[in-house]
Amino acid sequence: MQRQGFRIRTAGAILLLAHVLLVGWITLRPLDVPWISAPNFHPLVGIRADLASGWPTAFRRIGGDLVLLAPLGVLLPAVGGRLNVSLWGSLLRTVTAGGLLSLGIELFQTGVPGQVVDVDSLLLNTLGVGVAHLLVVPAVRARLRRRGERSRRAPLPQVDGPRGATPTIPRVGIAPQSDALPASRP
Repeated sequence: MQRQGFRIRTAGAILLLAHVLLVGWITLRPLDVPWISAPNFHPLVGIRADLASGWPTAFRRIGGDLVLLAPLGVLLPAVGGRLNVSLWGSLLRTVTAGGLLSLGIELFQTGVPGQVVDVDSLLLNTLGVGVAHLLVVPAVRARLRRRGERSRRAPLPQVDGPRGATPTIPRVGIAPQSDALPASRP
């Protein structure tokens, strides 16, 4: 079980690094655009504007922001590698880390040409991390716990030679008990 946990943490760390690099490339590369919209510092204004522009556009924009950091909801707990933790504590830690990463991205975007700060992106990215965590992590942890319990409960196979099981002889006997124990001193 220890080896499997190490593999899960290592794979999670590699995938986490790859995902963060991909997100950084997507969100922090300069864009050549003829115009730039104003930054959005008012929560839910951009989401309302996306919904007003029609369902296909809203689905693409809102869905893109929800999915961008959603893998962090699974990868961050995988890197931690703990199976017996509180669902709410794990969710709180994961969503906080995802929100801080999203905030960092939004702050870095202020210095990138063509990129604009949007508080709705921050909210949707963080929501995506939380939803992914709730959908995947509890089920995977429960499955891994059951697998670990099964491997601990499985009896070792009995290997008997042609003459039967090898007898065992205790090498150290139990010490005799004496009724004359020294009295304890106060």
